Amino acid sequence: MNKKSPLDKTTPAEESLLQSLRVSRWDSFQGQKQVKKSLNIAIEAAKKREEPVDHILLYGPPGLGKTTLAHLIAKGQNSNIRISSGTALSKTGDLAAIITNLQPGDVFFIDEIHRMRKPIEEMLYSAMEDFALDIVIGKGPSARTVRVDLPKFTLVGATTRFGALAGPFRDRFGLTHRLEHYAPDDLVKIIKKAGQVLNVKLSDNSTHEIAVRSRGTPRVALKLLKRIRDFAQIKELPSIEVSTVTDTLDLLSIDELGLTDLDRMFLSSLIDKHDGGPVGLTTISATLSEDPITVEEVIEPYLLQLGFLKKTPKGRVVSKKARQHLKR
Repeated sequence: MNKKSPLDKTTPAEESLLQSLRVSRWDSFQGQKQVKKSLNIAIEAAKKREEPVDHILLYGPPGLGKTTLAHLIAKGQNSNIRISSGTALSKTGDLAAIITNLQPGDVFFIDEIHRMRKPIEEMLYSAMEDFALDIVIGKGPSARTVRVDLPKFTLVGATTRFGALAGPFRDRFGLTHRLEHYAPDDLVKIIKKAGQVLNVKLSDNSTHEIAVRSRGTPRVALKLLKRIRDFAQIKELPSIEVSTVTDTLDLLSIDELGLTDLDRMFLSSLIDKHDGGPVGLTTISATLSEDPITVEEVIEPYLLQLGFLKKTPKGRVVSKKARQHLKR
């Protein structure tokens, strides 16, 4: 089956759009007030001590602004940022090449840090704690270890799977913050700002309608805005009204709560084939012909947030609230 949500993937063009809409100042970053406050205090204190801020770990669902915060951390320290990902760092040599070329105070951002291979993770231990890198030269009996001193830098890691990181690795981060889903009011501000950048006229009602269908996620809100802008352009509409939003999202099968076909298929399968649960992850994954990671990381988080799904020791259970929404 493998029916994907229109919100699952980001094309290169959309990624370019999202980068162009990324805020460049702390006061322009909406939401995550506690995280912003904590990071600003840490940055200001580090600047007074004339040293880099502690290593920072940001975790939470995708699309909430972890990459944007990494850029703002670098800007707050007046330093450069080097960006990589857990999947891109496939060899220890890749990591060594990057961190040996960092300048004092630089920010090294690793997205999807939970996907790093174990040897690379262990190589980071001494780099994070001692700002030194142990490199093995040669093979066999003649092999020797050379320690290379590193400039003091700040590692910022981003992950959607906090529990997948080893305990000793997590402990080496001085600051750990979980990013929460956004309230509609914060999303409205983000959408209005994006509308100005894209030169799109939006009514107040239309921005609110986009916000409530954006699953509490800025990235989803911006992607929906792009699709709605395209629809309005084809229809030659002078501005985006609520009717434009509803027509576009109905076309994309995104309902008034932001549920997609994949979400509804998940809930319907639980109700029709398993009497609403409880049912285990493996069973529901097989029913949907989806891998367990997709079910656990893509489908379930928003349904749990809405209260449409319950996780019990025996398995997943559909709530009464979900049945009412689906009119079941």
